[in-house]
Amino acid sequence: MSLVEQAIAKLRGAAAPGKIIQRGAPAPMAHVTSVATDDLEHTAKNNKVLAIDSAAMRANGYLPELDMDRPFAEYFRQIKRPLVEKALSTNARSDEPDTRIIMVTSALPGEGKTFTSINLAFSLARERDMSVLLVDADVLKPHISEIFGIRQDPGLMDALLDEKLAIESLVMTTNVQGLSILPAGRMAEGAAEMLVSNRMRHILRRLLTENSRRIVLLDSPPIIATSEGRALTKVAGQVVLVVRAGKTLQAAVKGALAQIDPARMSGIILNDARLSLTESFYGYGTYGSQKDEKTTAD
Repeated sequence: MSLVEQAIAKLRGAAAPGKIIQRGAPAPMAHVTSVATDDLEHTAKNNKVLAIDSAAMRANGYLPELDMDRPFAEYFRQIKRPLVEKALSTNARSDEPDTRIIMVTSALPGEGKTFTSINLAFSLARERDMSVLLVDADVLKPHISEIFGIRQDPGLMDALLDEKLAIESLVMTTNVQGLSILPAGRMAEGAAEMLVSNRMRHILRRLLTENSRRIVLLDSPPIIATSEGRALTKVAGQVVLVVRAGKTLQAAVKGALAQIDPARMSGIILNDARLSLTESFYGYGTYGSQKDEKTTAD
């Protein structure tokens, strides 16, 4: 049995389906305010601040319920720690994608990757020595932009279409310290080609240059279902795959993993699973050599 098969077997064998959180009625989750500035140094930056309503996000199922807030915070601490350590390490080769670019994806739609991206972003924002930029890179179905009410704002695709557009001018700061968001922007033909273009690589380098302690978190389209998702695996330094317990077929997981460079594969997050009465809703597996293989579920 291969390493991938062993890891999948552990994830599938350990978990039984279990609900994490229920979606509530729609409610406003964020609103944008403008901040005036006379500082010339910031003229290329976005002067909009996105005020996120955490209570509304809980009600809509994008953050854990209050009684699960503490255990979820611990789950995501365990998930993010190896990602942060790798992100802050020096890349082996300068021509490789920067490990500060982390892609969250799934094999197919409906696995919970956007929920995971949002909660991972909030967890990363709590780090004292870094900030996180959550990028809505799911340009086909821009859920992040819709959730935060910025679907009509210019974003990633606009910067890809217009090389004169400063990417940092599209980044929105939020009222959550350490967290900023880049909308998906307008949809255009040939998105898959643009996402793997030199312009995309330039944009990502620019975002990292603007803040050397920034992690860029890409909420990506599903890998098997879209060519855009597969394209993004070429520009991300780390890839995390979200798998839904009791739903994702082993063949789908294998198919998704086959599309990812093993050197960039940083882990699998098992979503929507209750392991036992005393264990968590999330499992996290890392991939490497046989010696380094481990799977934890705490």
